[in-house]
Amino acid sequence: MQSVHSICLMCSVRCPIQVMVDNDNVKLIEGNPHDPGIKGSICPKGAAGVCLLNDQERLKKPLIRTGPRGSGQWREATWDEALDYVATKLKEIKEKYGAHSIAYTERSQLNSHISKTFMRALGSPNYFSHDSCCKGSLNTAFRSLTGYTDSSVSVDLAKAKHIILFGRNYFESIELKMVKQLTSALENGTKLTYIDPRVTVTATKADKFLMIRPGTDLALSYALMHVIINEELYDKDYVKRWVLGFEELKQFVGKYTPQWAEEQTGIPAKEIISLARQASAAKPAVIFHYGYRSAHYTNEVYVRRALIMLNALMGSIEAPGGIFFKKNAKDFGKKPLNKLTDQQLPDIKVPRCDGAGTAKLPTPDPAHGVVQMLPQVILSEDPYPVKGLIVWRHDPMLSIPDYENNKRAFEKLDLLVTIDIQFSETAWYSDVVLPESIYLERGDSIQENSGLKPSLYIRKPAVTPRYDTKPGWEIIKKLADRLDIGHYFPYQTLEDLWNYQLQGTGLTLDDFAGKGFVTLADEPLYWNREDGIQFKTPSGKIEFVSSLLEENGYPSFPEYETVQPPAEGHFRLLIGRSIAHTHVSTQNNPLLNELMPENLLWINTKKAEKLGIKNGQTVQISSSRGRDTIKAHVTDLIHPEAVFMVHGFGRRVKALTRCYNKGASDTLLQENISDMIGGSPALQHVHVKVQAI
Repeated sequence: MQSVHSICLMCSVRCPIQVMVDNDNVKLIEGNPHDPGIKGSICPKGAAGVCLLNDQERLKKPLIRTGPRGSGQWREATWDEALDYVATKLKEIKEKYGAHSIAYTERSQLNSHISKTFMRALGSPNYFSHDSCCKGSLNTAFRSLTGYTDSSVSVDLAKAKHIILFGRNYFESIELKMVKQLTSALENGTKLTYIDPRVTVTATKADKFLMIRPGTDLALSYALMHVIINEELYDKDYVKRWVLGFEELKQFVGKYTPQWAEEQTGIPAKEIISLARQASAAKPAVIFHYGYRSAHYTNEVYVRRALIMLNALMGSIEAPGGIFFKKNAKDFGKKPLNKLTDQQLPDIKVPRCDGAGTAKLPTPDPAHGVVQMLPQVILSEDPYPVKGLIVWRHDPMLSIPDYENNKRAFEKLDLLVTIDIQFSETAWYSDVVLPESIYLERGDSIQENSGLKPSLYIRKPAVTPRYDTKPGWEIIKKLADRLDIGHYFPYQTLEDLWNYQLQGTGLTLDDFAGKGFVTLADEPLYWNREDGIQFKTPSGKIEFVSSLLEENGYPSFPEYETVQPPAEGHFRLLIGRSIAHTHVSTQNNPLLNELMPENLLWINTKKAEKLGIKNGQTVQISSSRGRDTIKAHVTDLIHPEAVFMVHGFGRRVKALTRCYNKGASDTLLQENISDMIGGSPALQHVHVKVQAI
């Protein structure tokens, strides 16, 4: 039996793993025992990765569509034929409309520097990642306050004395290292306060659970600030040294009392006051968690800004037990990995099609784009036609709200290409599907894990590919060669790519042989809180009054707008995660499908009784965008104004036999409405009608 150190890809966390292989077959996947944060542990999704290898419903060969989009009519093709077809179509689009009429979207990954290089070399500004649909508003919030993106920040759960989670459902939307830290902290006496319209698994671990009216998080934060400032519970020295705009905030929150917030949120004023005092007692080792998925409401950027500001008031930013900025190789005097984007690449003068970084959408991050704008751009051809779309490890059909509208948009494309390991909804509507080898069969670019102690990890192939598939980095290279931009990709093999990344770092592939990773620091690094915190804002401080927002005509502190309850028989649709599944990618996995074959609609007991709905009964759920059917889960553990379902079900791809037509699709019901300042879609903006059938 051989053991291979690698990196999991059953979700986006990318935990280090050890793969046990016998005779070119995977026998077991477990956590890397050498990694101090994992210590051999693995989650259900990681363990179920073994099912991918011999799954007969995987993509096995390149496919070219022969019938109407979505008909499931394909013919198998050789790699040369499929890549030649794609290159020819891309050249035609570029010649007729310009390179900017080609767009590209992916789920951010180890090879994203390859994707970005491909689009720059091609001459298009329209690179998108999934980030806006996940946490675009959080990104904007952090940049507006600190100058850093959200991906540059993390939390020190292990040393925290009090952790406040606004819906951050750690024990179901699982991030293994952080869950182990949180579990250990709770065992050692750390307080946990959990705030959510629904009792999640994480809520059951909390010292205090506060059920909040859906959509009123900002009201709660304003009231917490009111108490903290009025009672002088904040860290005066830290605020004086590092905060710009404190006096303006003090004046603004003066009217947002706990009594006012009780009427808005349903949380008693005494609980709000108590939480503010308890958090202050733990400062600076206190975390008001800023969240992970921040795509809920149209005011999302301000919800996230408020949470980050609460941490600043506690003095917990860049403090042990608080929030910290991730350190990288440069912070320890070492050369970082080389990326293909470090090359001299062509300048692109044409603006992005979604308007990110322009007067249309000045504050969302143009590095990722606002991907939910893409269907409307395709349909309207404003500011110009988008006729070609390449999708790698992403499913915009199911990730962007309003499924039927997405379908109409993709019908207008001259070319839709998907690179994936299995049929997604987007792949099912594509012209060409290029099958990628699964993570157990391939290597990828070396990963740099920034943090208090940065490190490098490597994904190595554990077994040979079972079918006629290729790694994505090779697919992009072969496509680039056909488009006469191959010189920007100076590799032929995986080892070439790795050696390119390591050049000048003083490291070789041999350094990864023993454990699968290389640690770049012996001790954690916190910046000096007196004079050493390196904020990237124009002022060099935490900008409560934000130059990013104010200079673009947006207020730093918006007046609160009361959230109206849904009409009779209607509910606000909440969506979320389960420990059994990752977004839209694992519903057809044999083991995970057995754990959770369909989603259920959580509905409050009293509301269900009024509508004549019994537990387990199939109900119809409808909105202005569509309708679907789903089984009801009648419970007291959800706010009466809301219903809830796990994201990623209601699949319409017949080739995925295990999850086909199981449960309901939230994307079918959601409206494509966004937080236009932050950049995220308001996935929980929609009100739905629920009826017994």
